[in-house]
Amino acid sequence: VQLQASGGGLVQAGGSMRLSCAASRRTNSNNGMGWFRQAPGKEREFVAAINWNGAITSYAESAKGRFTISRDRAKNTVSLQMNSLKPEDTAVYYCAVARSSVGGSSEREYNYWGHGTLVTVSS
Repeated sequence: VQLQASGGGLVQAGGSMRLSCAASRRTNSNNGMGWFRQAPGKEREFVAAINWNGAITSYAESAKGRFTISRDRAKNTVSLQMNSLKPEDTAVYYCAVARSSVGGSSEREYNYWGHGTLVTVSS
């Protein structure tokens, strides 16, 4: 499975951005998916996850109320809508496919990773 994330770039604080991630084939259609991010000088951290059919989502505290994860199983994509962006959201964002039908908050629950897309939020 290959994952290609897109949609990153430069945005001002308070703005919005939508990230998308496309999988190369349908192997992940019954798997959970997630988004993680890694800020400069920091470890990669969980952002959001969604289960196989999109009915269950989970978010890091920093993302709750501002970010929304969604998926389109027919198109084999997962998206992350980010609103009210803050400078501390600046990071490389990675999408990932979970080993199970439910995506969790631990990196160990994921076995396929995209290369990441850079999001820069200016103050």
